[in-house]
Amino acid sequence: MAMTATYGHAHADPHHLGRAIEHPGPAPKRIVTAYGFWVFLLSDIVMFSCFFAAYAVLVGQTADGPKGSEIFEQRNVAIETVCLLLSSFTCGMASIAADVRNRLWFYLGMAVTCLLGLIFLSIEFREFADLVSRGYGPSRSAFLTAFFSLVGCHGLHVTAGVLWLLTMMAQVFAKGFRADILRRMMCFALFWHALDIIWVAVFSVVYLLGSGV
Repeated sequence: MAMTATYGHAHADPHHLGRAIEHPGPAPKRIVTAYGFWVFLLSDIVMFSCFFAAYAVLVGQTADGPKGSEIFEQRNVAIETVCLLLSSFTCGMASIAADVRNRLWFYLGMAVTCLLGLIFLSIEFREFADLVSRGYGPSRSAFLTAFFSLVGCHGLHVTAGVLWLLTMMAQVFAKGFRADILRRMMCFALFWHALDIIWVAVFSVVYLLGSGV
């Protein structure tokens, strides 16, 4: 009879719904933070996609002004690209150093990343200043408006990234490798690598293809 009762109970409740269902609980803060920041990065990529689309439509609208092949200096663009790609490597090294709580390599990686970012910005600023001084500002043609908007927006993001980088260095110096600071460092690394990926697209679409137009 006991075996029959046990069998009957198991048959009546084959999925053990009578027991309390155990839940793993909320996701760790690191996972939640990373997920939220990925959503932000995707929205940023959507914005850049709009700039790329506008540039693709307006690239031929020069209004008898200069074309890309007449104003782009490939040597400077190559230096910019090398600096930004190298900064992605040094940023990754700084992230690894932060994970293992190594202050020396963290500061070294972040300092080199900052230096490369500043070199990139200085070259881009000189490019813009030179174009404006020659009368090729954003108002000269629809093509130049799209060019300054797309490349300038990326430059503003790099500027924000450098300021964020300096803030992270100051926070680690003052508070050490706390859990919340490591989460911010993770977000910064994602942001910086995303800027590198976007620059590869800018380099390919604007400068490489533009030089042949």
